Amino acid sequence: MKEEMKRKYAYTLARVGLNVQPQQKVVVEATIEGHDFVPLFAEECYKLGASEVIVNYLDLALLKTEAHYCPAEQVKAIAPWQKDMYESYLNEGACFIRLEGVNTKLMDSATEAEANAVFGFVDGWRNIARAYARKQQWCIAMIPTQAWAESILPDVPKEECLEKLWEILLKLCYITEDNDIVQVWQEKNARKREKGNQMDDFNLRKLHYTSSNGTDLWVGLTPDSKFGFKPTPEMEKRIRGNANIPTEEICTSPHKYQTEGVVYATRPLVLGGKKVENFGFRFHEGKVVEVIAGEGKEMLESLINTDEGACYLGEAALVEYDSPISQSGLVYYTTLIDENASCHLALGRALNGAPDRSLYNWSTIHIDFMIGAADTNIVGYDENGNEVQVFKDGNFAF
Repeated sequence: MKEEMKRKYAYTLARVGLNVQPQQKVVVEATIEGHDFVPLFAEECYKLGASEVIVNYLDLALLKTEAHYCPAEQVKAIAPWQKDMYESYLNEGACFIRLEGVNTKLMDSATEAEANAVFGFVDGWRNIARAYARKQQWCIAMIPTQAWAESILPDVPKEECLEKLWEILLKLCYITEDNDIVQVWQEKNARKREKGNQMDDFNLRKLHYTSSNGTDLWVGLTPDSKFGFKPTPEMEKRIRGNANIPTEEICTSPHKYQTEGVVYATRPLVLGGKKVENFGFRFHEGKVVEVIAGEGKEMLESLINTDEGACYLGEAALVEYDSPISQSGLVYYTTLIDENASCHLALGRALNGAPDRSLYNWSTIHIDFMIGAADTNIVGYDENGNEVQVFKDGNFAF
């Protein structure tokens, strides 16, 4: 991959993702396998005027070893100095970015309990930064790595697959050699806002999801469950960025207690580096009452028992099945990208900005899982019972 294209990707993350401001500090969590890309990203931040770029490398292989030999609670524990380090910068107004990598085979030999311990530490570490998400910019993005490329492109020669993965990722992020990437994303965001505002104009109170794989799920919405973006005076004061790159979704926080029925995942979920496939959940009065899974069931049951809110929904997101990510024909084994291939839901914490915590969920976790399929239909109902066809055969019907 040409150096200038990697640099344009780094610029996109710094300018479009974080929108780094002059004299602002930038806190980075990066996969250790992506160490050669991080200096490029840091340089683009400095060019935008960042005063300091602080990098913490995440080493999942080391965490896996620790989880094998040490008690789970020790592995999950966040040391006071680690918490203090993050908070000291975030309290000064630093923005935050997570640069992830994927190694789908790393945790194959780990037990589900060991993977749960790794997940516990990683999620707890990230919760420190998530607590500041309403105040400062944050972003999640990917770094192409050799292990990731080999796992999702098995038919491409090893010496060529990393280059190919870079090409794919740049395309998913709408980056070309000669386009104005800031303008491209401004126009893209405007289209998403328009679609979200159309959803809000329907004033829906329920969504009914059905697919031929057995999904038959009702998700309740509150009067404040908004898919669009109509900024409040408080939001207008914030520095705007893009929390996910790439992204195709419009999303909202559902009613905590009004999810009923069964839903089946259509793409794998990765927890603590370990894949969970072919699973589903049964809900009653908003709560998961049954985990439907073979291998991976222990991990999913542990997940929904993380805390009181882990078994309720915190997000309902709409993504067309014909999205660029879905059309690529690949499973990426990272939620950041796979969630933008189809409609998805999230267990745990409601999205930031939910005005009434009595109706919205709260949890230390927020785990997205993909449910959209080529034949997914979604029918919405307003408070008078009037129907609106929201999705038909996997895509928006309006």
